[in-house]
Amino acid sequence: MSRFNAFLGAFFTQFTVIGLMFSFGVFFNEFEKEFGWSRTLLSSCAAIAFFMMGILALIAGRVSDRYGPRLVLSFTGILYGIGFAMISQVSQPWHLILIFATFIGLGMGTHDVVTLSTIARWFPNGQGLITGLAKVGTALGQMILPPLSALLILYYDWRIAVICLGILAAALLVFSALLMTHPEEKKEELGVHAQPDPRVGNPRQTRAFKQLCLIQFLFFPTLMTIPTHIAVHGIDLGMTPAKAALFLTSIGGASIAGRLIVGLFLDHMGSKKAYVACFIPIIMSLFALLKINQYEFLFGIMALYGFGHGGLFAVVSPTVATYFGMKEHGALFGTILFFGTISGSIGPIFTGFVFDHFGSYDIAFWSLLGLMLTGLILVLTLPSKGIDVEKDQ
Repeated sequence: MSRFNAFLGAFFTQFTVIGLMFSFGVFFNEFEKEFGWSRTLLSSCAAIAFFMMGILALIAGRVSDRYGPRLVLSFTGILYGIGFAMISQVSQPWHLILIFATFIGLGMGTHDVVTLSTIARWFPNGQGLITGLAKVGTALGQMILPPLSALLILYYDWRIAVICLGILAAALLVFSALLMTHPEEKKEELGVHAQPDPRVGNPRQTRAFKQLCLIQFLFFPTLMTIPTHIAVHGIDLGMTPAKAALFLTSIGGASIAGRLIVGLFLDHMGSKKAYVACFIPIIMSLFALLKINQYEFLFGIMALYGFGHGGLFAVVSPTVATYFGMKEHGALFGTILFFGTISGSIGPIFTGFVFDHFGSYDIAFWSLLGLMLTGLILVLTLPSKGIDVEKDQ
């Protein structure tokens, strides 16, 4: 039962934090109409939260490894809900920036590294599948919460909408945190990932670890930029806000398949091939975004993108365990996430800047495509198995 509770806690944490974060794009149009704020500014707020997520993940992984996930997730979950509700009171740009840099950034900083590291300890075998299942929560959040946000805005007001969403977030995140504990770490229960291979030495000095950090740096801007800007991009093409929000539902639905299929793929075929299976559909979708402007076709493009998007979120944690074991899993996973959030925080800002100055997303989409192609090249040079890491020192 404790294993099941930990899984549910991870699932609902993923559902709430990422579902609401990607709902923020639905509010862009409201801020533009009421305050005249640019998309560069609005994108910067989301980017700051992702940057804080990376910094705090370095700390959160270590704290969770030592003290357990329940206290950490309860504290940050309450702050995340308060922060979202506080958006209702903003009247100046710095108000929004401060909220995202503190309250929302703190909630983002623990949702991935703490939850996925915890379930990796509970499920030492089949980590790809269990991580994929937990990340289905993220996909459902992307499917349900943006349209819910759009409906609340339509029938009430954007300020009432963020208050309701903030209260919902705090309640769900505290409930989820209370389900999360670490298992007693008995070697015979932790299976093949109980300890790192003694031949690996210091994982941070291996070429494989450095490559994983760089790969994360290269693909994360796309994963942060597309969900942030795709809804307002649809509005630019003539869609209503409520219909454009369904792009995020399309991404979320397809990402469920991506998380589950890639999770199974990783367990049976290895990390390198799983990464490739994620990169290719994202590269194809970015190319399609550059060539197709009819919004009727964008739902299919976003479904293709969503498969790769979901899969990448299921790959990293099990890959860390496969290469380096569970002894420092939270800290190593947090470090890799940090490199992704550095670039991920820049991606949405750059994209907003491009649109504000050129009236088009084309330059931004070409840039994301170049980063993804470079990342794919690095993936193809990764060791196929964790035991090969010793050769790279």
